[in-house]
Amino acid sequence: MSAAPATTVVPAPHALGIATMAGSGLSNQTGAAIGSLAFPVLGPAGVVAVRQYVAAAVLVAVARPRLRSFTRHQWVPVLLLALVFGTMNLSLYTAIDRVGLGLAVTLEFLGPLALALAAARRRIDACCAVIATAGAVTLMRPQPSTDYLGMGLGLLAAVCWASYILLNRTVGRRIPGAQGSAAAATVSALAFLPVGAVLVLRHPPTAEAVGYAVVAGVLSSAVPYLADLVTLRHVPPAAFGLFMSVNPVLAALVGRIALGQELGLVDWSAITAVVCANALSILAPRR
Repeated sequence: MSAAPATTVVPAPHALGIATMAGSGLSNQTGAAIGSLAFPVLGPAGVVAVRQYVAAAVLVAVARPRLRSFTRHQWVPVLLLALVFGTMNLSLYTAIDRVGLGLAVTLEFLGPLALALAAARRRIDACCAVIATAGAVTLMRPQPSTDYLGMGLGLLAAVCWASYILLNRTVGRRIPGAQGSAAAATVSALAFLPVGAVLVLRHPPTAEAVGYAVVAGVLSSAVPYLADLVTLRHVPPAAFGLFMSVNPVLAALVGRIALGQELGLVDWSAITAVVCANALSILAPRR
């Protein structure tokens, strides 16, 4: 009689990874709400430039990267991550300015969703991803648009977000601590120096607008970069991609608490669907 095939139990996402994912999302959405207050003065490109500067300053101070010791094997994903950093933020903020927050964020969410579905090995994970997506789309209520450039930028942000998840995991494996993220943020900040110079020369920003952008840089760039680096060492990319569906939920809650935006029955139903889908995917036995 032949022996029954052995089954391998795959551990569920680590509790630390789940906590850092939630903290990263909350910080990101809070920073985005504050950063949007600087749009009238700095514009999307200006806010992104300040975010990159602040992220680089914070990460370099925390990680103290030894850039001269990096090998070519380490520099390749760092440079790609730097490109993704800047492109993701700039394309998303410009898309928000052109087609609105709901449609832009919904299009961007297609990136981690596609990653979650592509890496799904269980039917329950695929079902959870579909449910979470339906809840996120319902919550954001994207409006139709004929601004194809804006929609294209939203899709570009989606590609960048998926690439960010994979590259951040690779950087975390090849470079100890947060040195890789710090190096990538520094390269991205250097690339945005001309943007800041043009902004200051053409339209000197107000101290209030710069303050909003600096806070956004800390909350929406520096904190999430560090948190995601820790997260992707404990959570598979597929689970990470699915959990990103809580970002629209966190955005709605931040808007409710900080901006006084009311939530109706449909909103709370969508939030419940997203939370339940993630909880089911995390708690279901993995074999």
